[in-house]
Amino acid sequence: MNSGPITRKDFIRSSALTVAGLTMGPTLLAADRIHNDNTVMNTKKLKLKNVRLETGFEYEGDTIIATKTALFALEIENGRFTKISAQQEDIADAIDAKGMLLLPSFKDMHIHLDKTYYGERWQATRRTGGGVKGMIALEQQILPSLLEKSTYKAEKLIELLQSKGTSFARSHVNIEPTSKLDSLKNLEQALENKKKGFGAELVAFPQHGVFYTDTAPYLREAAKMDIDFIGGVDPYSIDGAIEKTMDFTVQLALDHNKGIDIHLHESGESGLKTVEYLIQKVEENPVLKGKTYLSHAFVLGRIDSTKQEELAEKLAHSQIGIVSTVPFGGLTMPIPTLLKHHVQVMLGNDSIVDHWNTFGSGSVLQKANLAAQLYGYTSEFALSRILKLATVGIVPLDDKGVQQWPAVGQDADAILVEASCSAEAVSRISNIASLMYKGNIVY
Repeated sequence: MNSGPITRKDFIRSSALTVAGLTMGPTLLAADRIHNDNTVMNTKKLKLKNVRLETGFEYEGDTIIATKTALFALEIENGRFTKISAQQEDIADAIDAKGMLLLPSFKDMHIHLDKTYYGERWQATRRTGGGVKGMIALEQQILPSLLEKSTYKAEKLIELLQSKGTSFARSHVNIEPTSKLDSLKNLEQALENKKKGFGAELVAFPQHGVFYTDTAPYLREAAKMDIDFIGGVDPYSIDGAIEKTMDFTVQLALDHNKGIDIHLHESGESGLKTVEYLIQKVEENPVLKGKTYLSHAFVLGRIDSTKQEELAEKLAHSQIGIVSTVPFGGLTMPIPTLLKHHVQVMLGNDSIVDHWNTFGSGSVLQKANLAAQLYGYTSEFALSRILKLATVGIVPLDDKGVQQWPAVGQDADAILVEASCSAEAVSRISNIASLMYKGNIVY
């Protein structure tokens, strides 16, 4: 094992990985359509006309009853918006958006691109018994076969996400003794192949525990590479010790300037102690503020409302974010409480058609819609605000109705959607007509 830092490009180059792929035809562009054939149209300069943008809220008294919009022409260069002007005349060489609404593209902030059945035959979930440890045993059996085509399947899964308006993902990638670093290597290749149309950050994820299996050496090696977060899973129920596992995880992140993203399914006392211990460690190491996340954190949905408020306040102070996979069985997470205390809340599809889950659609817009239904976000204003769960905070209008996106200089990561406004897009899970990533037409 190389003891020096390894970049993603070096890692891919040294792996000499060959994967069966597909030969794609040219991207088709017409005045009324952008055709998806999985080929990215690289565009240093791009002009769009008849683009619908949100411009403000419409009031009846003090109540917001609608969202105002107007048509604009946009120019994009080198991946950023360079000009936004009111639509007045025909513009040569511009793609006609036909009045479709432009919104920020989506981000799936919890997904496992490295292990999926997607792209192959349908398989329903089959539970083995024994909880997470039982699933670990199953994974140890099936991972070798999953790895055989994992690069190809990751690419197909990325294409699914793109078709749903997602241009960026935080992907957890297995690091454990069965697949060693192969799952990371294969996913890196897929991301390299898709880099012109899709961005990602990676979490080195010890799915089989840090010490329950001998994963620590592989995590140390992965931490030297171009990953972004050190992950973890249920330190008490898997490794049998909250402090030992969390101390290892925190120190590894500190040593290599990484963030932290922990899967926490434990919903009893051990789950609560893990949340509180992580808060303590982040307070002791302020450099981790804004770089630390809890995925799932089901214990927050099991404690009483007083304790939810207390923990939400502490999470906000420590700048620890929550990544949720709304909904989860009969459990309702306290997302409104978290948002009230300004805890960053993000959404993800988690698993899509694999041995853990069969229901992932690939749409974080659908997740935002489900959140709106669960928490009663039915007004024009509330629906427009809940879009931020799918975009990681970016919405066209601020809370006062002032236009803040798009703006000259911002990244041109956007979708064209068949909706009159963002509230309708959330409510109706409106069709995604096109996706741009860094100014490139992807879908």
